[in-house]
Amino acid sequence: MPWTKIYSNRAEFDKALKDNPDLRGIAYKDALREATAQLLSSDPSVFVIGEGVDDAGGVFGTTKGLQEEFGAKRVMDSPLSENGITGIAVGAAAAGMKPILVHMRVDFLPLSIDQIMNHAAKWRYMFGGSVSVPIVIRSIIGRGWGSAAQHSQSLQAMFMNIPGLKVIMPATPFDAKGMLISAVKDGNPVVMIEHRWLYEHVGYVPKEMYTVPLGKAIVRRTGADATIVAISHMVHESIQAAEALEAEGINCEVIDLRTLKPLDTETIAESVEKTGRLIVADTGWKDAGVGAEVIARVAEAGLLLKAPAVRVNLPEAPTPASPVLEKAYYPGKNEIIEAVRKVSSYGKAQA
Repeated sequence: MPWTKIYSNRAEFDKALKDNPDLRGIAYKDALREATAQLLSSDPSVFVIGEGVDDAGGVFGTTKGLQEEFGAKRVMDSPLSENGITGIAVGAAAAGMKPILVHMRVDFLPLSIDQIMNHAAKWRYMFGGSVSVPIVIRSIIGRGWGSAAQHSQSLQAMFMNIPGLKVIMPATPFDAKGMLISAVKDGNPVVMIEHRWLYEHVGYVPKEMYTVPLGKAIVRRTGADATIVAISHMVHESIQAAEALEAEGINCEVIDLRTLKPLDTETIAESVEKTGRLIVADTGWKDAGVGAEVIARVAEAGLLLKAPAVRVNLPEAPTPASPVLEKAYYPGKNEIIEAVRKVSSYGKAQA
């Protein structure tokens, strides 16, 4: 399907769109807004709450104009009281509503951790399945304008460790819309983490409502020499790395995890069994991170690697504010290329 492809640049996408006039392309931020509007229109139990959702900018454009369209009782601003607002939303969900709670920064989700970990994630289990908590918590990660140590952290691994939660990180506009709709309809608490650098990415998005299944990864690029498992913005970096490596005769398979919890072990294992080499590209830190879990799953599956697995992560340090230091701090295409070269040369040396 055309919306499974990730394009290297806007010119390439515009050409593809011209060649396929029946298809439509919109930005990631607009896909989220469209999904939210369609959910609000189709289900009276859905409402949106969060700091700045009614601002002119509308959370980077993802909620822009929704209050004017649906009213302040369906799209409502909240004070800077993360734990209290999360508690209100959790209670509303338990009472039959379907809140979409927007936390502008994942850095401050830990202020709500009691509500998320001890209530939202536990109640279905504690009440024997008689209570559901269908809440979606949207939050944002990623660098930008010197956001530094307290406004740009990638804390997804923290939420992966909580039973009862689902954790998703869509990388494309198509998945952003479809996975948000799936998350609202899921019936369980879902933490949806979005990278701010993705908001302007454009891709194919159908106008009608549709769902993308949670818990299922997707192969974005097929290859036989190495498997790159990537999440969020690192999917795009991995595609660029794979295209560059093709000129060197190294053919990489790129897997977009999309859902971190539950993790699609089967898709990863099938790829690694074929390639024998594994790189995991994450937006967060290495220790107890997404990469550690992916590699552990591969080891538990008994798969034999031709080279030690490599993780591409942030350095073990808080995020700097300086643009020069930021550039050095964040890994991307070049670091992924070096990781693939490392596992590829190791395999050849052992042959």
